[in-house]
Amino acid sequence: MSIQLHDTLQGKKVPFEPMTEGEVTMYLCGPTVYNYAHIGNARPAVVFDLLARVLRRRYKLTFARNITDVDDKIIAASQESGEPIGDITARYSKVYNDDMGALGVLPPDIEPHATQHIDVMIAMIQKLIDEGHAYEAEGHVLFDVASHAKYGELSKRDLREMIAGSRVEVAPYKKAAQDFVLWKPSTQDIPGWDSPWGRGRPGWHIECSAMAEKHLGDTIDIHAGGQDLVFPHHENECAQSSCAHGGAPFARYWLHNGFLSIDETKMSKSLGNVLLVHELIETIPGEVIRLALLSAHYRQPLDWSAETIASARRMLDRLYGAIRGIDVSAEARAAAEVPDGLIAALEDDINTPKAMAEFFSLARALNKSNDPAEMEAMAAQMYAAGELVGLLGSDPEAWFAGDADGDMPSDEIEALIAQRNEARAARDFQAADAIRDQLASAGVTIEDGAGGTTWRRNG
Repeated sequence: MSIQLHDTLQGKKVPFEPMTEGEVTMYLCGPTVYNYAHIGNARPAVVFDLLARVLRRRYKLTFARNITDVDDKIIAASQESGEPIGDITARYSKVYNDDMGALGVLPPDIEPHATQHIDVMIAMIQKLIDEGHAYEAEGHVLFDVASHAKYGELSKRDLREMIAGSRVEVAPYKKAAQDFVLWKPSTQDIPGWDSPWGRGRPGWHIECSAMAEKHLGDTIDIHAGGQDLVFPHHENECAQSSCAHGGAPFARYWLHNGFLSIDETKMSKSLGNVLLVHELIETIPGEVIRLALLSAHYRQPLDWSAETIASARRMLDRLYGAIRGIDVSAEARAAAEVPDGLIAALEDDINTPKAMAEFFSLARALNKSNDPAEMEAMAAQMYAAGELVGLLGSDPEAWFAGDADGDMPSDEIEALIAQRNEARAARDFQAADAIRDQLASAGVTIEDGAGGTTWRRNG
């Protein structure tokens, strides 16, 4: 059965079939590197990293995720701080990749930087002018939205209604309010490149179209991003790319993840509730954040709260608890297959809630088994499933030990557990309970089982 994906353009879930048999091209809008990424930025990175992993099981995938390193926000950050633009973009590009790596996001195959593709952008803009889809005015070049009959098709907006309801003050160099900038002039104190229309810099929308064309071709299989990008960014990309390529579609499938809120409130600087990934990973394991971001279906809204994190941590405790204490040979790992039900769930429009249900079904079966060979085989399956989803990358004992710099060192915890075991053996249950209470007050949970006493730090 083919992979099923929800295509924003068609407005429904459809079978995925690549343009070239056995090969897939995918483009994801990446960060504008002038600050740290917030948790909302991380959602598409994690979601579409998972899609890339799923696609690679069947196809040869070429996955591009860009870096926007020329933008008015970057210029503003440089002017405010006095730091050179190149230093800002280099630092935050590295921070972004490091932070996403902490969430288990694998590097893309191609990471194009906008500033390295100015020539491609200029060539595409010139082609749009030559084809009658763009015009020059006062050092600007603008896309003529009225020249593209399909404008609004992706975002389901009627251009006539947009024009009628427009309250945007039309710049004097624009033919219409909806026309968007492809190129704009730059003064000598801000970045600029020579072009047929004078020294300037590209508009944001043309950057992605040009980079995708350069590395993936005129038409790509999958274009992905957050729901907030459907309009105007992706709509504008659709228009300019199609017009530059003789009417060929820019992307055959459009995928968009849902919005993320904080405690049922929209995340915004004015409310002071912007959560930065760089800060979150200082106190929360990256796997917990990753699982929290995958806990809801990617197209649905996701509310981020203390309970979201606590729930993800509990889920990971259960998964790690199932494989804890089981030695799995390299041969068993190599032979292990991801459960069919889990793969089917992920290939059904990245249905992560259903996939995790399959994961826990395997964990429950493992917990019930007493056969060593069967337990090793199922634990190997757990690791295989974890590798696909981007989880279970830690040693189980290290996972439950948590932060070695916690309030109570690991060796002290082990010593107290040994004392408790001695008290229990002597039937001094009052002393044993007192030690359990002491550990609990230090944020440590202990569990007695057939294999002895295990422990973990609480979230």
